[in-house]
Amino acid sequence: MLTREEIFGYEIDPQYSTSVAYFSMEFAIDQALKIYSGGLGFLAGSHLRSAYEERQNLIGIGILWKYGYYNQEWDENAHMKASYIEKNYSFLEDTGILFDIEVHGSPVKVKAWLLRPQVFGSAPLFLLSTDVPENDYLSQTITRRLYDSNENTRIAQSILLGTGGARLLDILGLTPDVYHMNEGHSVSLNFYLYSKFKSLPEVNKRVVFTTHTPEAAGNEEHRFEKLKQMSFFYHMQDHEVKHLLGMHGDNFNYTLAALKFARRANAVSKMHETVSRDMWKGYSGICSINSITNAQNKNYWADPILDKAIKEDNDEAIISRKRELKKELFKEVANQTGKLFRDDILTIVWARRFAAYKRADLLMYNWERFIQLINNKEQPVQVIWAGKPYPEDYNAIGLFNHIINRIKPIKNAAVLTGYELGLSGMLKKGSDIWLNNPRLYREASGTSGMSAAMNGSINCSIPDGWIPEFARDKENSFVVEPAEEELSLEERDKVEAVRLIDTVEKVAVPMYYNNQKEWLQILKNGAHQVVPDFESGRMVKEYYELMYKY
Repeated sequence: MLTREEIFGYEIDPQYSTSVAYFSMEFAIDQALKIYSGGLGFLAGSHLRSAYEERQNLIGIGILWKYGYYNQEWDENAHMKASYIEKNYSFLEDTGILFDIEVHGSPVKVKAWLLRPQVFGSAPLFLLSTDVPENDYLSQTITRRLYDSNENTRIAQSILLGTGGARLLDILGLTPDVYHMNEGHSVSLNFYLYSKFKSLPEVNKRVVFTTHTPEAAGNEEHRFEKLKQMSFFYHMQDHEVKHLLGMHGDNFNYTLAALKFARRANAVSKMHETVSRDMWKGYSGICSINSITNAQNKNYWADPILDKAIKEDNDEAIISRKRELKKELFKEVANQTGKLFRDDILTIVWARRFAAYKRADLLMYNWERFIQLINNKEQPVQVIWAGKPYPEDYNAIGLFNHIINRIKPIKNAAVLTGYELGLSGMLKKGSDIWLNNPRLYREASGTSGMSAAMNGSINCSIPDGWIPEFARDKENSFVVEPAEEELSLEERDKVEAVRLIDTVEKVAVPMYYNNQKEWLQILKNGAHQVVPDFESGRMVKEYYELMYKY
């Protein structure tokens, strides 16, 4: 059996001696390891990287997805399509551990793989798989697709992550001081712990929880009866669960249960803390909710040459390096779309998960003004969109394809597929403006703008999520004033669309071309001020101070 020393391969810093198991449905560690979909994974990846850099006593628990999330590709009409392709990883180590969990009243075999810290510079990560010959076909499919659309499969995935992850730690003899649930997917681990300790307070003192969802309807829930059938409650009856947690009704809410099991919870920005407390204030028996704002790992994301130029206040070197980085990005634009972009033109990027509330098309909401912006010969702009919709979110896929159709004849606007770590990095390094325009209070944190700022891309954003903690208009960002809250959703979209294009057309574009000194000062301020407050070294230290050792 693997020893703790063999698993870590480095000496733990004594101030981080409290042992932690970090459970997450996805981890974005490296482009080569495709076990993530978006922001939750990007956060978890930066957490593990900074935990490694700080020599923390933390182990990641995740799932080895055979097909990953999906491969985002083009179909014959140059529209998006999702493909599911088997992934293989020679750098993962077979631990030789095979054990059982119960799903739907039947045993399912689970195999454990290990990503060692030295491979990509991250804390050790155990990945669970049911895709083994000892299982029947249905059991094998549990770990085929991240966020499978089938309800039974989704529930089985949560059982695997929570119960399976907790069991693996016991098998390894690595029972941690703290179990950290990154979002509610792993909530089943608490029923496993309750079976060991027979006491809710004993579970409470071992569990912490990070919530990421800013509205009640977005929190995953299933019928108690369904979960009981799926063996979610680890030998407990549904009426026992209701009594234990003081939950009523027909549905079991993952987030509410996690708040009742945990001794402490955190939201992922200060604004999200306020939203979360308000959301759950009417429920009894929940733990306190504070905030630890999300962050990103600078060593992974920042271009070192550009970073050096910014630190040295070398404007000439900054301009030169940004143009080089643009050229690299524009090779990918040409490769995918056949459009040739120029490195001397202001380049605007909107890139993140495609979801309705993020409003990917807000810049083109006023089509005539967008065309005027895009056709300006004296002060030209280039616009790029990228991002992955959930593969069964046909409205989001429709929006993705709608943007493709509208900008197809426009030579200086492009949509890219394959939004993963690699492309994300290229876009942040090669852009001048990083757009972020969600509906207010819908973004729990958002992190893409942090790593964009590290790479000299100026945030142009609605003040949601992490942005109010960072952005100062025309000092380190361009802030788009939100519409009045008493307006209807449709009216707010209209107002904010005007304010967004006003900010771009009347403030950002003229400054880029007419006042390079001011532009570069905003760029440098953003890069200087995003670190350390939004660098994940700060974040992982706060988790120890405010959550793990509390």
